[in-house]
Amino acid sequence: MILGAIIGFLIGVGLSLADECSWSTAIWRGCAAALAVAVLARWWSGIWLHNLRAAVKQRRQAPLNIPVKSKPATK
Repeated sequence: MILGAIIGFLIGVGLSLADECSWSTAIWRGCAAALAVAVLARWWSGIWLHNLRAAVKQRRQAPLNIPVKSKPATK
């Protein structure tokens, strides 16, 4: 979440300064972008961790089916 906030702030301030806004406007837009990107990062990381835990649980519960090469039965 902190990484998302930092990235959002830098993007918000960078785009505002590229648009030749004043520093105070750039800071406000950076803060709004930081909040938005932090919330999205938290949501995405929650989904990612949930799926990672589900994959680990599925792998632990899977039977150990090791394929064994066998010769066909002779008639």
